[in-house]
Amino acid sequence: MGVPLRKKLICDSPEAGATAIFGTTRAAEKFEALRQAGIEPLQFDGSLSPDLSGALEKTTHLIISVAPDEAGDPVLNVAGDALKANMPALEWIGYLSTVGVYGDHGGAWVDETSACRPVSKRSVMRVAAEQEWLKLGQEIGKPVAILRLSGIYGPGRNALANIEDGTARRLVKPGQVFNRIHCDDIAGALWLLADKNLGGIFNVTDDEPAPPQDVVTYAAGLMGVEPPPEIPFETAQLSPMARSFYGENKRVANAAIKAAGYRFQFPDYRVALERMWADGNWRDGEPRSPMRGA
Repeated sequence: MGVPLRKKLICDSPEAGATAIFGTTRAAEKFEALRQAGIEPLQFDGSLSPDLSGALEKTTHLIISVAPDEAGDPVLNVAGDALKANMPALEWIGYLSTVGVYGDHGGAWVDETSACRPVSKRSVMRVAAEQEWLKLGQEIGKPVAILRLSGIYGPGRNALANIEDGTARRLVKPGQVFNRIHCDDIAGALWLLADKNLGGIFNVTDDEPAPPQDVVTYAAGLMGVEPPPEIPFETAQLSPMARSFYGENKRVANAAIKAAGYRFQFPDYRVALERMWADGNWRDGEPRSPMRGA
């Protein structure tokens, strides 16, 4: 665990007295970056290769972060039978989902027992994929942990980096809040759940849902620069996907993962931004999406 979250499949298996970690990518040119991170790279192009099948046979802990599509979950579509019949060492499955499955709750608090009212098509597909993985776990008698993640940020993907590269904006939609989660806390929650072989649904998110413009303002203060001007949401130029994020407003509670024993390294955006600024690692990371650091 603790690997780049962009990777689609993580296999953790004992080999020669040590822990071997396999990670998949669609692109062979990314193999070297995985090797440098201590991960044995495998290509997953939508089919089950002999190498991938061999890794699955030895896998004890399986992490899936690939997004579903209209055809369903890509991993289950090509490897579902193998997961049922050809993984004798399997102990635990972790599936990285999204708090987007809750949809819009008008700014109210939600937890793992709250109704899923997905608004976007991508979140509708996530709800279906979650159910498929939970069903698989019941069929094979293995715990499946569903981690519902809020907006991911970390080194290279944060408001500090956005201010430096000139892409930070203070969009203001009255009453709008978002939760966030530092990538190190995603890795930490995965380690905890995998180590304890815990299944169930867990919101992996910070303690403080906050307006996105407040995050930019705080980052600007740390950098000693003026924050960008506020922009009313109604007049902002946004992609359809970026605009869709603002169509969902909720405050996401994280009591379940805390009850499982996890303690957040970055319980709110201020702690995280201060740490990254002090450590000087806020520039590091891969290219960021239009909603990065929101």
